[in-house]
Amino acid sequence: MSTPTAIRSGPPLHGNCATRRPATLMSATAAALASSLLFAAMNARAAEMAAGASTTPAYGWGGCYVGLNAGAGAGGSSFNTTVGPGTHLGAADAQLVATTGGDGSANATSAIGGGQAGCNWQSGALVFGLEADIDLFTDNPRFFNGSGALSSGNPFSITQSLKTDYLATVRPRIGIAADRDLAYVTGGVAFSNASYTQTYLDTNTPAGSGGASASKSLVGWTAGAGWEHAWSEHWTFKVEYLFAKFPTTVAAGSIVDSAGGSNPLQGSADLTVQTLRAGLNFKF
Repeated sequence: MSTPTAIRSGPPLHGNCATRRPATLMSATAAALASSLLFAAMNARAAEMAAGASTTPAYGWGGCYVGLNAGAGAGGSSFNTTVGPGTHLGAADAQLVATTGGDGSANATSAIGGGQAGCNWQSGALVFGLEADIDLFTDNPRFFNGSGALSSGNPFSITQSLKTDYLATVRPRIGIAADRDLAYVTGGVAFSNASYTQTYLDTNTPAGSGGASASKSLVGWTAGAGWEHAWSEHWTFKVEYLFAKFPTTVAAGSIVDSAGGSNPLQGSADLTVQTLRAGLNFKF
């Protein structure tokens, strides 16, 4: 007996899908932050060097630090559904469910907060650093399509969500110091945990229901930029933007009915995260 071939979904056809990627305003803010801060820091350093040696020693960024941060995070997910041939839904309806109801995208924004630690090494105006942070980040992009209909005219609905628990990163940093101001770029490895859930319901005869779920530890990449200011020898304040991208989470399940009919069901979701945070550090 041959193995059934899964029917893959196509692009979303419904207008009620949310924009795939989160926080356009946050993205624009990040681009402005990365360019303007580095430009300002280089100009300030050039002016300082042109003016000659200052009577006040420049601030030293070398050393290690610990701190706290808080801000906002935006998660975005693209959801996908595959329905295999079976005995509850015929081949045409299985494809119909996947292509007209199972694909979509969603964004969600939530608070983010946690702590960080790192060390800096300074050579002239250049500052090299390594930082690690971990934040509570309970974001939950959710996609719902309740307007689908089978070939019989009976409606069906699909709900998908991807919930995160935390966000952590380990990142080298490189920046340009202008006395007590530091503009930097950063990038490295990002970590999170995602819980994916998909549910399916229809009013066919007999009615079908089912779903799929999975939980996965994610390892991705991150990049961003920031500005930090030292208002005393030991205390600094920073504003930082990060973009992170993670691999897809996949879950397998089934659609079943009371008469014993069934179809294999598979769902998946990717994840991108953007954060804009303020932080307070104590330098040893």
